[in-house]
Amino acid sequence: MKKIFAYTDGACSGNPGPGGYGVILKYNGNEKELSGGFSHTTNNRMELMGAIIALESLKEPCEVTVITDSQYVVNAIEKGWAKKWRSMGWMRNKKEPALNPDLWERLLKAIGSHKVTFEWVRGHNGHAENERCDKLAVAAASKQDLPVDVK
Repeated sequence: MKKIFAYTDGACSGNPGPGGYGVILKYNGNEKELSGGFSHTTNNRMELMGAIIALESLKEPCEVTVITDSQYVVNAIEKGWAKKWRSMGWMRNKKEPALNPDLWERLLKAIGSHKVTFEWVRGHNGHAENERCDKLAVAAASKQDLPVDVK
């Protein structure tokens, strides 16, 4: 099984506002960069999209370490929150709906094809790949004619 390192980040100018995600995939000395954006979205949705795009872009089952500065993403997966929300009909508890259920469902599906662990890194702290992912995300969010983020 190939061992992949996926560095991801999301950015949003305003929250909500124009947003983007950036991804760097590393395997066996090779790198691939991916990015995209939406005209009206949120930072958390873009953080999720980074992880989703990283995993969905892989063409075969892999062992993947996803490195992100989003505690929202890391904790929801590593602590099992997202699976719990799904089992409760996308509710955080009896009164509060979970946010972004469409993307959590997509991420959980993408994870199912691989052996995945998530690691948190402090953002804007000199981590080379995280800084590059941030630049990719900001550049993607700045493009003209971005699609609308349909929830």
